[in-house]
Amino acid sequence: MDFSRIPLLNMLTKKMGWLSQRQVVLSQNVANGDTPGYQAKDLQPFDFKKELAGAGLRLQAKRTDAAHLASGGSDGGNRRALAAADKYEASPQGNTVVLEEEMLKISDTQMDHSMIANLYRKQMGMLKMAIGGRG
Repeated sequence: MDFSRIPLLNMLTKKMGWLSQRQVVLSQNVANGDTPGYQAKDLQPFDFKKELAGAGLRLQAKRTDAAHLASGGSDGGNRRALAAADKYEASPQGNTVVLEEEMLKISDTQMDHSMIANLYRKQMGMLKMAIGGRG
């Protein structure tokens, strides 16, 4: 069975690939922390809405009760929605790597990767259970 044809598993795989690439870029930033003139890099954020649209899926929040909160307008508490701080710190040699920021990004990336891997594992377990295997 081709699991890449299952949209959710395909998106989880793409997100894990993106996180792996980001980890490489961030580790290069840390490795070049003392290189004169090195500019810190990062990947473009993973766009979940774009991936959903590309998979042909449409998720619409529907308010079924007046007591429910209205959808939209809020970032839903997403800490990543905050604007990134400008690069105000640069070494006298022109290096823009801030080790503390890079370590926070690496930690965040690691937590996201762990969460996505767990989601993938749970989805595979549900598929096994659905086809009669042990989940």
